[in-house]
Amino acid sequence: MHTILGANGVIGEELARILKKRYTNNIRLVSRTPKKINSSDNLQPADLLHPDQALAAIKGSEIVYFTVGLPLDTTLWENDFSKILKNVIDACIQNQARLVYFDNTYMYPMTGELLTEETAFSPAGRKGKVRAGMAEMVLTAIDRQRLRAMICRAPEFYGPGKTASFTNTLIFEAIRKKKKTESAVIRRYASYFDIHSGRQCRCIIARKCRRYLESNMASSLR
Repeated sequence: MHTILGANGVIGEELARILKKRYTNNIRLVSRTPKKINSSDNLQPADLLHPDQALAAIKGSEIVYFTVGLPLDTTLWENDFSKILKNVIDACIQNQARLVYFDNTYMYPMTGELLTEETAFSPAGRKGKVRAGMAEMVLTAIDRQRLRAMICRAPEFYGPGKTASFTNTLIFEAIRKKKKTESAVIRRYASYFDIHSGRQCRCIIARKCRRYLESNMASSLR
């Protein structure tokens, strides 16, 4: 069973489509009010803030994809995000499920330096500190050999549909509605992730993560 947490967000929906098309029919979609993306999807309503519901959502899963998103409310992130992830990690460990954790780059320094897997976390804002803490939770569980997991990161993303990002909201939506954009001009290079272009990336992850996560020594992509 491949279980997608946060299944009706834009990342979860794209992942469900590509898993069905290229890899498996055995897909479980988890959210508070999940909706089918493919006709064969299994739906599991759950509030991941509750440990028992997280455990039930992940029960019987081989691979769990964490694509959970919250509204861009800093206080909500601080109160809920780490609790959700802890419940998911505990449930994965109890069910011996492998975790694919989709992350962003908020925890890295906001400078023009090239980011690599060796770049140290240096979050500048409150949201960045939340994401840094969450990443450390995953890495600690891996280092203690309690969890088999991988971290997959993408920077700011944009695209059609429900894509909820600053770039979409402040720039592309304003252009579409023929409104004046209020965002400041960015005077340094930045990386962006296109939702459609990322389909192939998610397909590769779906096809390769089983072998990666079955290695004897658990490791992470950082």
